[in-house]
Amino acid sequence: MTLLTPQAELPSAPGNDDEHHKVPLPSPRSAPSSAAAVAELTRLLFDGGARERGHGRWRELIARDTFRHRPGLEAAERAELSYAWLRLVNDTAGAPERLADDPAELAALHEWAAIVDGGGGLCTVASIHYNLFLGSLLDHDGGRDLSDFTSLRRVGTFLCTELEHGNDASALETTAELDPKTGGFVLHTPRPGAQKFMPNTSLTGGPKSAVVAARLLVDGRDEGVFLFLTPLSDENGLRPGVQVRRLPMRTGAPVDHCMTSFDHVPLPRSALLESAHGRLDAEGTLHSELGNRRKRFLRSIGRVTMGKLCMSGAAIGATRAALAIAVRYGGHRQVSGPRAGERIPVNAHRSHHGPLLKGLATSYAMTFLHRRALEGWTAHRTDPDTERQAEAERLVAVAKGWITWKAREVTVECRERCGAQALFAANGLSEFPQYIEGTVTAEGDNTVIWVKAAAELLFAEQPPAGPLHSPVDTAQLTDPRHLRELLARAESIWRDRARTRLRRGPSGDPVARWNGASSAALEMVSAHARLRAADAFLDAVDRAAEPGARALLGRLCLLFLLQEASAHSGDLLAHGHLSAEQVCALPELVDDVLRELAPHMSALVEAFDLPDAFLDGVPLANSGAVSLADYALPPE
Repeated sequence: MTLLTPQAELPSAPGNDDEHHKVPLPSPRSAPSSAAAVAELTRLLFDGGARERGHGRWRELIARDTFRHRPGLEAAERAELSYAWLRLVNDTAGAPERLADDPAELAALHEWAAIVDGGGGLCTVASIHYNLFLGSLLDHDGGRDLSDFTSLRRVGTFLCTELEHGNDASALETTAELDPKTGGFVLHTPRPGAQKFMPNTSLTGGPKSAVVAARLLVDGRDEGVFLFLTPLSDENGLRPGVQVRRLPMRTGAPVDHCMTSFDHVPLPRSALLESAHGRLDAEGTLHSELGNRRKRFLRSIGRVTMGKLCMSGAAIGATRAALAIAVRYGGHRQVSGPRAGERIPVNAHRSHHGPLLKGLATSYAMTFLHRRALEGWTAHRTDPDTERQAEAERLVAVAKGWITWKAREVTVECRERCGAQALFAANGLSEFPQYIEGTVTAEGDNTVIWVKAAAELLFAEQPPAGPLHSPVDTAQLTDPRHLRELLARAESIWRDRARTRLRRGPSGDPVARWNGASSAALEMVSAHARLRAADAFLDAVDRAAEPGARALLGRLCLLFLLQEASAHSGDLLAHGHLSAEQVCALPELVDDVLRELAPHMSALVEAFDLPDAFLDGVPLANSGAVSLADYALPPE
């Protein structure tokens, strides 16, 4: 079977004129892709003209020798190194407060910081300091002197999660009681279960301050959870009343995670972070534009949404690095060929390059979806139209779940394709999946944030479905427009199932009623994420100006669409959207695209624009200059 794609038309994204998607897609030639094609792919991946302002400076930073992977360091040494690197980031930022307030540049920082040292330490401390800490200060009423934090004389951290309160953080128990004598507050941890869990609050990295989420008590009245700026330590150690216990080093993040509690710590009146969601007057009366405590809490921790974009960006950066290493390894790793004495690269085998090409298609889709979510949040985060703001926030949440789960899947595949050598820390590859595990949970557990998105999407008004012709023959499956509409039908199928199950649930038991619908609702969110990724991918193909890049990106997009349609083929067949012949043809169509793309694997990873200095330091990524033996211990 051959692909009938030379005349295929690209589907239009929602709201776009179909005429924008009628440029024929030529099939990529087997010859190596041109430098112009690679440059165009890089431009599309890294925001075009915004690349140098955002991605360029962070790429240049991590290319320095000081950021090279250092296997063999103890956990404490790696944690210290993360803070040393943070100071280099701060020097590069120039104006740290602008970095914290610029979603695009902050997300770009995470994409490149995740490449360093397997992803964990630098990315974690940078995300906490710039987004959660400094960003929270900037998002509330101004007037504070931030120079200690922008100069890193004091490192910032964020204390919200408690030992017994994670996803239900609105129920946390730490209190900040208004002291009528001083006008300030008394910060206190009432019991062991209310200890702050996992913040980087040790003395490692120098003096620290925290933004602490605590329940505001006024005359015994609970006003809900607010944020309080709290100094934790100085040059002499921990401040009075602050108690910190180190946690064991967790996999994937060489950071000084701790348990932190407070024993009646006095805070000044200025410690309370105030804005329209809540201000306390001189008489102790709270004034708020929001009607309930939950809304006030969510507004207080609004930086978590930006954190989701940061975690998605970090997962994407780690995935691209893992793919680059695996593809380069497969190009120079020689195995026995079909003839006696013949040696061929392991990448020659479909069983090896097939999973990597599928991972490449997914990684491009992840990147384009992230760009779409970031663009929406940047445009609408302060939008007075709350509906558009909520829609932008929901896409950020949906994208974060899909991207980080896919990142874990792809990086594990990369590790496996590189065999036993990839298990050694010297190559850094085995650490990427471990780090990504943290992004799955950070800024909201993926399943929990998808449950919220599912409840919102279940009854949201849906755009009208595009035309979908009845199943005819396999040629339809080479038309990206048709494949995109198949994904839209898959989402509708799961939405209808979830709605039906919700209606049939017991009316007097809301938990049981939701339990009956939640599995289908989560599948709906998954299908929604894939559809939004497909739309973003197709728009990127449409923007490709260089013919070779357009052809290559179009084939990669087709591979992505075929994969995603295949995952729903049973439902699409049952509902009459696919024929039995088409379902049987899907695996062969995927194989045809893999055959066409195989000669272009190197170009697809070259477009990731990873610094040579980074790749040169990874033994797996090099055929001769560096070998794993160079990292071996001396003979006994």
